[in-house]
Amino acid sequence: MTDMYASLRSNVGTLGQILGDTIRTHMDEPFLDKIEQIRHLAKSSRQGNDAAREQMLTLLAALPDEELVPFAKAFNQFLNLANIAEQFHTISRNCDELVCVPDPVDQLLGRMLNGRIDQDKMLECLQTLDIDLVLTAHPTEISRRTLIQKYSAVVDCLATLENPQLTEREKKQNHLRLRQLIAQIWHTNEIRHERPTPVDEARWGLSTIEASLWQAIPDFLRQLNEQVEERTGKQLPSDIAPIRFSSWMGGDRDGNPFVTAKVTQEVLDRNRHTAARLYLKDVVLLVNELSMEEANEELLALTNNSHEPYREVLRELRQKLRDTIDYLNARLEGHSPEADLDSLIWHEDDLKQPLTLLYRSLTESGMSLIANGLLLDMLRRLACFGIHMLRLDIRQDAQRHSDVIAELTRYLGLGDFDHWDEHEKQAFLLRELSGKRPLIPHNWEPSAEVAEVISTVKLIACQSPKALGSYVISMASQPSDVLTVLLLLKEAGCQHPMRVVPLFETLEDLNNAASCISALFAIDWYRGYCKGSQEVMIGYSDSAKDAGVMAAAWAQYSAQEKLVEVCSQADIKLTLFHGRGGTIGRGGGPAHKAILSQPPGSVDGRIRVTEQGEMIRFKFGLPKLAVQSLALYTSAVMEATLLPPPEPKPEWREAMERLASDSVTAYRAIVREEPDFVAYFRAATPEVELGKLPLGSRPAKRRVDGGIESLRAIPWIFAWSQNRLMLPAWLGAGEALQQAADRGELDLLREMEQQWPFFETRISMLEMVYAKAEPNLAKYYETCLVPKELHHLGEALRSRMATGIKVVLELTQSDALMSHTPWNRESVELRNPYIDPLNFLQAELLARTRKEEAGSSNVELALMLTIAGVAAGMRNTG
Repeated sequence: MTDMYASLRSNVGTLGQILGDTIRTHMDEPFLDKIEQIRHLAKSSRQGNDAAREQMLTLLAALPDEELVPFAKAFNQFLNLANIAEQFHTISRNCDELVCVPDPVDQLLGRMLNGRIDQDKMLECLQTLDIDLVLTAHPTEISRRTLIQKYSAVVDCLATLENPQLTEREKKQNHLRLRQLIAQIWHTNEIRHERPTPVDEARWGLSTIEASLWQAIPDFLRQLNEQVEERTGKQLPSDIAPIRFSSWMGGDRDGNPFVTAKVTQEVLDRNRHTAARLYLKDVVLLVNELSMEEANEELLALTNNSHEPYREVLRELRQKLRDTIDYLNARLEGHSPEADLDSLIWHEDDLKQPLTLLYRSLTESGMSLIANGLLLDMLRRLACFGIHMLRLDIRQDAQRHSDVIAELTRYLGLGDFDHWDEHEKQAFLLRELSGKRPLIPHNWEPSAEVAEVISTVKLIACQSPKALGSYVISMASQPSDVLTVLLLLKEAGCQHPMRVVPLFETLEDLNNAASCISALFAIDWYRGYCKGSQEVMIGYSDSAKDAGVMAAAWAQYSAQEKLVEVCSQADIKLTLFHGRGGTIGRGGGPAHKAILSQPPGSVDGRIRVTEQGEMIRFKFGLPKLAVQSLALYTSAVMEATLLPPPEPKPEWREAMERLASDSVTAYRAIVREEPDFVAYFRAATPEVELGKLPLGSRPAKRRVDGGIESLRAIPWIFAWSQNRLMLPAWLGAGEALQQAADRGELDLLREMEQQWPFFETRISMLEMVYAKAEPNLAKYYETCLVPKELHHLGEALRSRMATGIKVVLELTQSDALMSHTPWNRESVELRNPYIDPLNFLQAELLARTRKEEAGSSNVELALMLTIAGVAAGMRNTG
C-alpha cells in the first residue's frame, strides 16, 4: 500500500498482531504459522503464482476437524478488525486527503452562496428539509450486538492512541485494553445460536441510536449551525430537525409471520421506553447544570419565585420520566397498569413546553451561552426523535388486505371481492368509505390470517399519530390497493389520517406507477383524504431481481419522472420513499451520489430512504461516522433541491431505452429461460445453507414451497456474493453496453457518463462490482460443487462478465477498474488475502456437508463462520 495509507496500515498491523498473539496464546505456534503460511500463499496466488494456489488448497483440504472453526474464526476476525481500522481511518486525525474529503455541507454552502443561490432561499430550504432515514432489519448484518459493542470499544482505543500527549504508562494501559477486547472477541461465538425475533431486531436498532445517533444528532446540528452562522451570520432555530428516523423493525410484516400486532405493540412500548430513559439521563445532567437563580417573569411566576427555578421545573420532569419508565416497564412485563397521563410524559409537549420555557428564560436573562449547551442539545434530540424515538412504519402485502375484504364480502353474501374487476372494487370501497355504518359485523369470526390484519389496524387506531410513520403496501399495483387499507383503518376506528403508501416493486409495476397514482388522484374522496400530499415508495431490490440492475434503474428513474409530473399537474406534494438496499444489486451504493443522480424535481427538499442491515452500522455505528453520514444526506438533498441535475438529452433517453431493453432481455434469458439456471444457482452458491444461518427473523422465502421467484432479494444477492460471482449486480448490464458499443454508440455513452449523474453513477457502481467479483473463485466453487453437465452455464456467465469488464474499461478509457477511486481499490486489495482462503475453505466445506447427510458440528459451525467472514469482507456487495 502507498504511504498515504500509513496510518491505516499501522492500525491494521497493530490489530492483526494482537489477534495473532491471542491465537498463539489460545491455540499454539504451529497453528498460527499455518494461518500465516496460508495468508502468504493467498497473496502469491493473487499475483498469478499457480504453485502457491495449489499449495494453499492442499493445506486447506488437510485441515483436521478440530482446526476448522479456529481457522475460519481467525480469518473472519481479521476481516472484522480490518473493517474497524478502515472505518476509524475515515474519522481519524491522521486521515489522508484522498479519503477524508472536506465537510460536504460546508463545501455546498460555499458553492451556493458564491452568487448561485439567494441566501434566504438557502436558509428556507435548510429549515424545511424533511429527510427520513428508515432503519430496517434486513438480515445481512451477521455480527451479534455484543460483538458490535466490542468493536466500538476497539475504535475508542485507536482514537485514544492518536493523542500525542499520552504518557508511556497510558499507552501501555491502552494496549492492554486492546488486547483484552480482542481476546474477548476471539472467545465470543460470532454465530447466534438462535434466530433473532422481531423484538430482538428492534432492540438492535435502538442500541444503534443509544450508542451513536443520540450523540451524533446534536453534534451534527451544532456543526451545521456554526457553518451557517459563519457564512450568513444567522442561527438555526432550536427545534430544527432536517433529519428524522423511522423504523421497519417490528412493523414490517410482509412475508414475516412472526411480526404480529402483539409484537408491534411491544416494539412501540420499547421505543418509548428507550426515549424516556435517555431523556431522563439528560434531565439528571441538567438538574446539576442549571443551578442559576435569575429567570424571566414567566418562569418565576410558574415556580413561585423559587431560588432555583430551573431545577424546580427539571425535578418535576425527572419524576414524570421516572413514572413513565415504571409505567412502560409494567406494560412490557405483561401487566395492564392504569395510566394517569398527568403524571407521565405522554405527549411531546409534556417535555417540549417546559424545556422551551427554560431555554427562553435563559436567553432572555442574558445566559444564551448556557442555554445553547446541553439544554439546546436536548431540544434538538426532541425535535428529531420525539418521545417515541422512532416512528414505526407498518408494511403488509396488498393481497393480505384484499383477502380481508374478500372473506368479508363472501360472509356477507355480497360476492367475492377478489374476483371483481378494478372498477367494481373501487365502487364498493368508496361506497363503504363514504358510508356511516360499520362494515364488519360483531359476530363475524374471520380466519386466523384475516384476524391478524384486523388486529394490526385496530392497534394502529389506538396509537398516537407521532408513534407511527407510513402504512406501506408491498406489491401495490392499483388504486384499490390503497383504498382497501383506508377502509380497514376506518373500520378499526382510526381517527388520524395515516399516510398510506403504495410500493411499486416489479418492472411492470414501476412502469405503471404513474398511471396508478393518476387514477388515485382522479377520485374526489381520495383527493380530500390526502390533503395535498402523497408518498410513493420505489422498490429497488425486487425490481433488480425481476429485471436486472440496468433495466430496473431506468424503470425507477422513469417512474420517478412521471410521478413528479403527475403530482405537479394535480398540485400535490410528492415524497418519494426509496427502498434501497445496502448492496449494489439492491439499489445500494454511496447515498450522496445516489440522491444527486435522481431525476430533477424528484427530491424537492423531501426524501425517505431505507437504511438496511449492515449499512446501519457502517454509516451510523460511531458518533463521528454518523455525523459524516448526516452531513452527506443533508448536503445531497439540499443540492438536489436547489441545484438539481440536468434534464437528460433526448438522445440519452433513447440510448437508455435501448440499454434497458437489451439488458432485461439478456438478464431474463439466463434467470428465467435457461433451463439449467436454478440447478446451477443452488449448486454453485450456499443458497440452501444460508437458510440455516440464524440471521434475521424473516423467512428467506415468501412461500415455503416457492422457487427462485419466491426467494427474497436479500438471500438472492447474498448467495451470489458468497461465491464471488456477484451475478445479480451486473448480469445484463455489460451485455447491453457491449451491444451499444457494437452499434457505434461508445462516444454517446462516454458523453452520458461524463455529463449525466444518473448514468455516471450506474457505471461507477458497475465498475466496483466487477472489481470485487472473482471469476476464478466462482469457477473453483463450480469445480467443487456443480455437476459437470452444468459447467457450460458457469463458462457462459464468466464470459459475460469478461465482456462487461472489457466494455466498461473502454467506456471509461481506463486501464484498470476503479482507477479513479484509489481508496476503494486499496480497500478491496487489503481484504483479498483474507477473504480468498475463506472462500476456498467454504467451497471445501460445502462439498463435505453435501456428501455427508449429517455433517459434524465443527464442519457446520466452520461453514457458518466462512459465510460470516466473506460477508464481512465484501461489505456492500453482500
